[in-house]
Amino acid sequence: MPSKTVPLDSPISDSAIENPQTAAPNTGDKDQNNQVNLQIHLRKIPLLANLTEEEMAKVKVELRFRQYARRDVVLQKGGNGDSLLFLLSGQLQVIDITEDGRAIGLRMLMPGDFFGEIALINGSKRSASVVALSPVLVALLPSATALHLFSHSPTVANQMLKHLAQKVQHDSEFRALLSIHNTSKRIYTFIELLKQKQPGNIEAVENLPTHQDIANMINTSRETVTRTLLTLVQQGIVKKDTHRLIIINPEGLQKLVQG
Repeated sequence: MPSKTVPLDSPISDSAIENPQTAAPNTGDKDQNNQVNLQIHLRKIPLLANLTEEEMAKVKVELRFRQYARRDVVLQKGGNGDSLLFLLSGQLQVIDITEDGRAIGLRMLMPGDFFGEIALINGSKRSASVVALSPVLVALLPSATALHLFSHSPTVANQMLKHLAQKVQHDSEFRALLSIHNTSKRIYTFIELLKQKQPGNIEAVENLPTHQDIANMINTSRETVTRTLLTLVQQGIVKKDTHRLIIINPEGLQKLVQG
């Protein structure tokens, strides 16, 4: 199903882009009278947070917005790197397709994340596909504007260097994870990599992917993921909450990862 492009015809303020125009979800031309008020706070996007007012004004003019439904392909492997993309709402998964047709998940993308930068910088084709795991809103910045920011904005260049360093580290950790032969230990390690510190000294995995998506990412079956997570719950190591997995026994999880 094709994406729905959101026009930017209304006035914009310094801190947000507001669009009171019709922006029907990704359902073709039907229901175009559904009014959706979009307010995108660009300074909540880490890469753009420290732009000067002049730089931000140029970005606002160039940005285009698209909505995608769950399971839509946002980027296709082999496509042209003609824009830098920002995830504004929803959840995305970066995937690669093996020679035998299996989808391998490479990483998850959350609101505020940007993607498509490698093909943009190299002038190459897209190296992976990106699929929507939920309804999403994406902003696209044309390559010329993005490349100008990379070379003329020190704050953007610094953020990009940090991002690329983190990406190299993540890819290294992920390759090590996939080399683990024991599937249960692979799942333990996956949770360990995804967990984050939360307020109240809580460790949790926010926006936990579906069991099938986890299986795709670490090359196992959905049934194995379901069985392993159930065992962790029964052992009192994790607890399922709305849209997240709380690690209630971090030491116990660490022992399973190291064992």
